[in-house]
Amino acid sequence: VDLKWRFSLLVFILAYAVTWLFFGLIWWFIAYCRGDLDHLEDHAWTPCVNNLNGFVSAFLFSIETETTIGYGHRVITDKCPEGIVLLLLQAILGSMVNAFMVGCMFVKISQPNKRAETLVFSSHAVVSLRDDRLCLMFRVGDLRDSHIVEASIRAKLIKSKQTQEGEFIPLDQTDLSVGFETGDDRLFLVSPLIISHEIDERSPFWDVSRQQLEKDDFEIVVILEGMVEAT
Repeated sequence: VDLKWRFSLLVFILAYAVTWLFFGLIWWFIAYCRGDLDHLEDHAWTPCVNNLNGFVSAFLFSIETETTIGYGHRVITDKCPEGIVLLLLQAILGSMVNAFMVGCMFVKISQPNKRAETLVFSSHAVVSLRDDRLCLMFRVGDLRDSHIVEASIRAKLIKSKQTQEGEFIPLDQTDLSVGFETGDDRLFLVSPLIISHEIDERSPFWDVSRQQLEKDDFEIVVILEGMVEAT
């Protein structure tokens, strides 16, 4: 799914071509072992597959079987139990290949990679007063004309931590409140918005000084979720 389009198409083509070729070889091998290829002009002989006279016709019969085309010129007879078993196996495997490849291509087409590129975040976050409250703020915007509906935003602080018992946690995650209690985390992105996290007693930045903030090694991960207007 994450491959480039040229590689995805190559895998798509090879998946079908290899199965057609593999089963075509088996159909030819059955005809060869039963002696069908030695009785092509013998009308009294009942072959495993009518009108199968070589590898090319066996390959074509494999394609007709797996794709359920069924032109009618080549058809299996009831005097070939091994052919009936092979026909069942190819039908089942062909259905599995179809389901897998169609599913992969559907996921590939519906990936929202391009949509994510139109969501932009500010390069820097700032700590400043807003309505007489100290806040950590950053900006988010949607560049497309088709808006994201029911958008919600979350933020997490990720940094190393050592517990009072001495346990070291390399990637400790702490939620940063961006308005969950008041509903401000639900956004309507018709224009760029400023997202703020109030630094109060519940904030992990409450007892962090400016000097310590500049020296600390941490990361803030912002998660924006929503639905495209067209869907």
